[in-house]
Amino acid sequence: MRLGIYGGTFDPPHNGHLILAAEALDQLRLDKVIWTVTADPPHKRNHVLSPADLRLQLVHAALADNPAFELSRVEIDRPGPHYTVDTVRILREQYPEDEIYYLIGGDSLRDMVTWQTPVELTRLVTGFGVMHRPVVVFDLASLEREIPGLTAKVQFIRSPLVEISASMIRERVAMGQPYRYFVPAAVYQLIEGLGIYRLPAFFEEEI
Repeated sequence: MRLGIYGGTFDPPHNGHLILAAEALDQLRLDKVIWTVTADPPHKRNHVLSPADLRLQLVHAALADNPAFELSRVEIDRPGPHYTVDTVRILREQYPEDEIYYLIGGDSLRDMVTWQTPVELTRLVTGFGVMHRPVVVFDLASLEREIPGLTAKVQFIRSPLVEISASMIRERVAMGQPYRYFVPAAVYQLIEGLGIYRLPAFFEEEI
């Protein structure tokens, strides 16, 4: 199979996430997109995040009606911090015969030299599905010098520009502003039913 790996804090998962995952599924001809909820992201150690089990519940609700989307606990059931290379290594062991495409944004590609062992990560994946935005500038030639083999594994994904972020949704919830159509209906029902994001702590910046 051709598998896409889509990682993030998903606090909460929103329609922008789903659109990007659907475009990756189609354009990379993937059989499945595996969503990994990052419990303890190294680059957000100073950010306030909702409990991992709660975010897992929200993502499960978001994906429930699409059999091509699968939720993985690979970053929930082990202690953090959770580095992408470790996650991919574990998934590579679970799916030894399959092609693995790690899905990232253009900003993550730009900053990949700062990731944990990016050369090893590049070796482990079949490719990177990069959801590029025109406002994000990067130099593939410079990245290639730092991470040999990267350029050949980059495949760009075209997607409509959706100006939705998790931080925007949390702020709207906290301020009582409308957000109903920013998230799947099942996610909206959980947020409302559980009273999530009602505290000022959720104003932390996040994409």
